[in-house]
Amino acid sequence: MLAITQQTFGGPEVLEIVEVDRPSAGPGEVVVRVAATGMNAADWKLRSGLVRKLGDPPFTLGFDVSGMVDAVGAGVERFRVGDEVYGMVLSRSGGYAEYVVAQADILAPKPAVLDHIHAAAVPTAVLTAWQGLTEVVAGQRVLVHAAAGGVGHFAVQIAKDRGAYVIGTARAANHEFLREIGADEVIDYTTTDFAKAVRDVDVVFDLVGGDYGSRSLPVLTADGRLIDAQGNDAEDDPRYERLYVDPSGRDLGELAALFEAGRLHVEIDQVLPMAEVVKAHHLSESGRVRGKIVLVPWNSPV
Repeated sequence: MLAITQQTFGGPEVLEIVEVDRPSAGPGEVVVRVAATGMNAADWKLRSGLVRKLGDPPFTLGFDVSGMVDAVGAGVERFRVGDEVYGMVLSRSGGYAEYVVAQADILAPKPAVLDHIHAAAVPTAVLTAWQGLTEVVAGQRVLVHAAAGGVGHFAVQIAKDRGAYVIGTARAANHEFLREIGADEVIDYTTTDFAKAVRDVDVVFDLVGGDYGSRSLPVLTADGRLIDAQGNDAEDDPRYERLYVDPSGRDLGELAALFEAGRLHVEIDQVLPMAEVVKAHHLSESGRVRGKIVLVPWNSPV
């Protein structure tokens, strides 16, 4: 099968198309024929070596996949060959390929209302927002940084669905979009210091990192929470919480119901063929993506 790998850390040009063996399913695993794979900021951070969660190359990127079950390993009862599934695959052999192997318990049936392209844009981003905002309740004020991005646009919708008053930071070009998906208030971070524009926030969801931590502390209430999904500079504050997303088929199953009820929407910025992965990485690294970029592999059924 075809896959995209890299032999060294570096820019997008280190990504190369190679021929590799098709994976087989071990106990508790399934092989998925990839119909589409969603990109995350983690992809270019791992490619460049900025983050080394996968260790040293060679490896194949791509956490988010949607596709059809091609083979089932021993002990797997949840899925059969031909089932449509989606999930977050944390592996050195990821979704930038025609086939991927995954533990069955991190996959879920694909929401019927989503095609494979939209389903592939969902897992990592929606799980990050869902797990980060699990304790948000009605009436709270929630500030989402980078609100128009992949995780951010889900965070806005999830917080709003829980009854929160939602404030988002984003460029002016994305303000109308954010209001359409539920934001009550939007701040153009390129012209306005959010720390001077908002107060009495119960939850800050930081999807930027760096000094956004210390800059966000003054807007929090005394018993507020700063949830950091990127790595910021406020870790010494008692209100600080570091978030690491966990792959979860159970969570994705619950979230599927929200998509099917029309309570969650996934925004696609661009769909590109896997052969244009270098272009896709340049776009992702620019930080100007609304929602998600999705890659479609060779001979994809979609």
